Amino acid sequence: MFKKHACYLSICLLVAPLVATADTPSDAPLPVAPPILVNTAPVQQALSQLPSVCPALARQIDAATQSRLQAFYQQQGDVPLWSTDERRQALHAQLAMLADDGLDPSHYSLPAPDATANVLCSDISSSRQYLQALQDLHYGRLQQSRFEPLWHSQPPTRDPDTDVLAFAAAGLQDMAQGFDQARPSADLYRSLRNAYASVRQQPLPHWDPVASGPLLRPGMDDPRVPELGRRLVSGGYLAQAPSGKQYRDELVKAVKAFQLSHSLQADGVIGAGTVAELNISPLVRREQLRINLERFRWLAQDLEPEGVLVNVAAAQLSVYQSGIPVWQTRLQVGRAERQTPLLKSRITRLTLNPTWTIPPTIMREDKLPAIRLNPEYLRQQNLQVLDAEGHPLTPEQVDWARPGNILLRQEAGPRNPLGKIVMRFPNPYSVYLHDTPSQPLFTKGPRAFSSGCVRVEQPLLLRDMLVSPAERARTDELLATGVTHEFRLATPVPVLLGYWTVEVDRQGGLVYAPDIYARDLVLIKAMGSVL
Repeated sequence: MFKKHACYLSICLLVAPLVATADTPSDAPLPVAPPILVNTAPVQQALSQLPSVCPALARQIDAATQSRLQAFYQQQGDVPLWSTDERRQALHAQLAMLADDGLDPSHYSLPAPDATANVLCSDISSSRQYLQALQDLHYGRLQQSRFEPLWHSQPPTRDPDTDVLAFAAAGLQDMAQGFDQARPSADLYRSLRNAYASVRQQPLPHWDPVASGPLLRPGMDDPRVPELGRRLVSGGYLAQAPSGKQYRDELVKAVKAFQLSHSLQADGVIGAGTVAELNISPLVRREQLRINLERFRWLAQDLEPEGVLVNVAAAQLSVYQSGIPVWQTRLQVGRAERQTPLLKSRITRLTLNPTWTIPPTIMREDKLPAIRLNPEYLRQQNLQVLDAEGHPLTPEQVDWARPGNILLRQEAGPRNPLGKIVMRFPNPYSVYLHDTPSQPLFTKGPRAFSSGCVRVEQPLLLRDMLVSPAERARTDELLATGVTHEFRLATPVPVLLGYWTVEVDRQGGLVYAPDIYARDLVLIKAMGSVL
């Protein structure tokens, strides 16, 4: 007890000179220092005058961090917090464990013990790193808006400082508990963290790249077969590499397993896509785990226990109930040049037997060139021409070289690109989930075929997951009419479109997705890795 009060008194003495007036004339009588009281809050005085009290530390603290530190110390009674060895050691231990979260513990280095250092500055520096670590662990070290922005129909209103200060308060009582509360609780995050914690401590495997070449089908001979076998042995998909050049059953089975775990079409046929995934280096594979932990820290803020979750990279949709994925289906998503946007919204209505009004980009880049080349295109595609007010026009009334403000609409029917049903949700991109007549494309992988919207393999089963039994019966009746209907859901359903390139499946295995929008290397470099 004496040690604690002595330390606090010494801090008061360090801060006391701050109350003196800097412009006092040299011949004026020295002012009498006011008495030092326990409630003078030297920590707050130091924080409000950092450039003069802790000049080196002041250069590392912006206004937002300073405000958070002031709130943190006020929350804890405006007393120094890191004077005991036990608490400092507990913080050191938790910071070291951030390596398992894909965060670099060196980014949160604490000041070294120094008997000559300003005790108050060291305390504030430790608190700064403590709060920053909790912030990065909960929300991510990088700004999502800078790298992979996600649009919200209802922008988040919660103040991040509120959560961070709550984690920090819990940590002062139990450091491990405080950090674990800050760590995202979603299974997507926790399972991948466990996988990364194991992988990062193992030596990197080595494999030689597989050469490019013609399409390789089962039963064919190819000089690349031995090197393909060695690559699959290195990856744990095959026990022993084949010696001959024939692409036989055992190797085909291993290739199919590799394709399945990398979100490719598991047909055993080796083309450019499979070779590209085979040749991603072990280091990049390990770093993919790390950067996807960062992505899950971003997405954790928008995950809800009930709703629809879309992984754009894997072209896969999951329906969650009570925080558990209960149903999945395959998707087709936007091509690299017309990417599906990331967003958080709510499915509010279904369009049954939809017509398709062609979006401006598709009209400009796809439809108008086709119409100019083939005058019969409109009839062949069952497209109707409308003016800006929605009144029908004949094709002869339009100057197709300069069509002006017209609309093209395709009536409901089996050839309509939207199929039988559309799930709509507010967003500025005119993107939605919908049926499609292009069913054969669902067997492919990767499935980046659309112009931005998300095509659903089993849309009516998805409909069943979104509505009540009464709503299902009513929408079945409306679908049977063949007439377009707008059906508003009694209870809107959250929908989140995210992007990640690896996760852990229910059997504990890693499942990769092709980086269809070439985002991984950008994020790896931003996280500070050296490739």
